[in-house]
Amino acid sequence: MAVITSRFADGLAVGPNLLESAESAIRQAVEGLSGPADLVCFFICGEDPDDVARAGQRAMALVPDAAVIGCSATGVIGDAQGVELTPAVSAWAASLGEARVTTFALESLRADDRFVVIGLPERDPDDRVAIMLADPYSFPTDAFIEHSGEVLGNLPIIGGLANGLRGRGSVRLFADGEVYTEGAIGVLLSGPLQISTVVSQGCRPIGPTMIVTAAEENLLLELAGQPALARLEDIVSSLDEDDRELVASGLQIGVAMDEYAERHERGDFLIRGVLGIDPEREAVAIGDVVEVGRTVRFQVRDAETADEDLYELLDAHIESGGRVDGALLFSCNGRGSAMFGTPDHDALALRDTLGPIGIAGFFAAGEVGPVGGVNHVHGFTASVLVFSSSS
Repeated sequence: MAVITSRFADGLAVGPNLLESAESAIRQAVEGLSGPADLVCFFICGEDPDDVARAGQRAMALVPDAAVIGCSATGVIGDAQGVELTPAVSAWAASLGEARVTTFALESLRADDRFVVIGLPERDPDDRVAIMLADPYSFPTDAFIEHSGEVLGNLPIIGGLANGLRGRGSVRLFADGEVYTEGAIGVLLSGPLQISTVVSQGCRPIGPTMIVTAAEENLLLELAGQPALARLEDIVSSLDEDDRELVASGLQIGVAMDEYAERHERGDFLIRGVLGIDPEREAVAIGDVVEVGRTVRFQVRDAETADEDLYELLDAHIESGGRVDGALLFSCNGRGSAMFGTPDHDALALRDTLGPIGIAGFFAAGEVGPVGGVNHVHGFTASVLVFSSSS
């Protein structure tokens, strides 16, 4: 059953016949609008990549007058619920008035020792946001997002890495009637739109904030003038048993996004994984390169923290003013049942806080969204694109 608003609506259909599910989900979303569909996004979970492709082609054919993008996934989100590892299609439709919608398809080419990405649309001063869906097996998403500011300026990019139930080779991307088996696709939204992003990384700091005083590539050698490993051991030894278990199951580190903030608390960091330790060098290896002088703080993640973080961020967004009309949700496939015991958690959190609006998305193999005004690729994150109005 579609969720009806004036400008945004979603649909969800579950069942082994993906063609029928695509038709149902698209119909629910489009019929839920009070105006014409300008943008339609859909997400398909299916066992056979060829069936997924046919369902995607059918979905695109149903809305010939709208800009349409979509992708395969291992789980989809719609109708305030998540569906994991089960054949299903979710759809989201938007009536965007005078806003401009430009679809694009990106291809990466190797030139000497680097990748060159082609297919980017021309920028306009009133561009508001880019939604991007990428094949993680063929497209250098991390590098592209890391350098996106050099080409796209401060344009927010939000979206996720697609996947398929058969992994490599089963990803299908869809844009304006075309089916892609590699690369990335997306849409650029411009003009009179009120959009914002919410990126919930779901972590809680442990120990003090520290300055990186020595580093080499992705190795932290010294923190606050002492060997990084010794600092970490001191922090872990001071924790209670529950937090030590969280450290053992997956320690994280946060890199402060604002070095000039008086305090650095939860939500003030870009979260990266701790990959391991180097006992000989008393170093800690992390999933990023952090320069000397940056502020860091170790972090842990669990269901309770992730739940609290998402609700706090969404509540803060509501308090900032404006009526929320619709949202797209890109949730990590490591959240859902694996983290919360239910695939519905993130979808229900948005429904609880933002209201009965049009919300759809998928479980991604990596999420894209800005933190501190800079675009990043994340893991275990819920990245949300929120559409609002002044009334």
